[in-house]
Amino acid sequence: MTDFLPCVAFVDDDAQVRSANAQTLQLAGFKPLPFASATEALERLDANFAGIVVTDLRMPRMDGMQLFRRLKALDADLPVILVTGHGDIETAVEAMREGVYDFLSKPFAAEQLIRSVKRAVEKRSLVMENRALFAEAQLAAEHSPIIGNTPIMRRLRDTLRAVADAEVDILLIGETGTGKEVVARELHRLSQRRKGAFVALNCGALPESVIDSELFGHEAGAFTGAQKKRVGLIEHSSGGILFLDEVESMPLNTQVRLLRVLEGREVMPVGTNTTRAVDLRVVAAAKGDLGAPERRAEFREDLYHRLNVVTVRIPPLRERREDIPLLFAHMLERAVKRFQRPAPEMLDSVRGYLERHDWPGNVRELGHFAERFVLGLAQEITAGGMTSTAAESLPKRVDAYEERLIRETLAAHKGDVRSTLAELGIPRKTFYDKLQRYDINRSSFEE
Repeated sequence: MTDFLPCVAFVDDDAQVRSANAQTLQLAGFKPLPFASATEALERLDANFAGIVVTDLRMPRMDGMQLFRRLKALDADLPVILVTGHGDIETAVEAMREGVYDFLSKPFAAEQLIRSVKRAVEKRSLVMENRALFAEAQLAAEHSPIIGNTPIMRRLRDTLRAVADAEVDILLIGETGTGKEVVARELHRLSQRRKGAFVALNCGALPESVIDSELFGHEAGAFTGAQKKRVGLIEHSSGGILFLDEVESMPLNTQVRLLRVLEGREVMPVGTNTTRAVDLRVVAAAKGDLGAPERRAEFREDLYHRLNVVTVRIPPLRERREDIPLLFAHMLERAVKRFQRPAPEMLDSVRGYLERHDWPGNVRELGHFAERFVLGLAQEITAGGMTSTAAESLPKRVDAYEERLIRETLAAHKGDVRSTLAELGIPRKTFYDKLQRYDINRSSFEE
């Protein structure tokens, strides 16, 4: 429910009925908008009306069904409750088939009216919240494909703007599915190199036998099957940006050749001793810390230091859970357009799943869930509205609630420990124990 009083438009040509029901609605915590006719209601209500409509069926000039059809044309998601007499049951049933939210048969008790109105208001609140979220997601995507309002994401966007035109190589660190290529493309878009090519290579997707040819190019006859000259990706990216994803998977021999290219800014294709100058900028991406000692056997330290001029860390989704609704709205909109299907209703069960799930696959997993949800294949949500995680034991549910509460409090106080402890009412040691237990990075909440 929203903070303001939910509006209920009550349409009836009987002044006494309008007055009595308006008083009932007001006492129940709603804001009544009484109208003496359907025409008067239509003059005031539009597609942006955040409330619901209760209308009598039998009215002069324009009856309740005609009003419902006009309102449905304005906004198909606007709940309309129809008030009917004893002889109008068939009409009421037909109205329900057409999409009327509910109907009340005269005479009805005040409790009946309030129960029906409450359900309709809850449904309308969800619709309006979803619309606002979709609009916010669309606006955010227009400004940057890196969506999120948490402090850690705002800092990420600020960092990208700061380094976009600095002619240095960049190392992106982030777990699988965090959107490393999206960040690399945004760097390209923000930089003066945007008119040049953005060339991407997944170093883990190519066999060792062909990666040198792909990167450095080759001359005709350089090896069996090389029938004609091929320009490598490094040379092709000259003047733009070369994105090397999963750079930790690059073979050691290729790492040596890449290091020479980075130091000399010139490339030597396979099968020739001639070098060619390249206007090169590299954005490399890895899933983990390439500077860790255990990486020494598989990744050259000198190449790491050459790439590590600027390191940008991309946070996993669990460190910015507050961004999940906004991201999901954006991905839902994309999925709706892709599959040309209507957006499913966002029920509480869906919201609960979004909040409870750990999202180990990060943004990529969230996007796949949005697609399954639009296609009606989201097995995580059962017909009963419960999720697989909702069936977990009480201690696990308590842990999930505790983690969410800590994250929300940290976000509200921008990572300030003293204020967070004061609101949560727990000792400092307990607080840090829980941060470790739930893998919460406190600094990610700082402005």
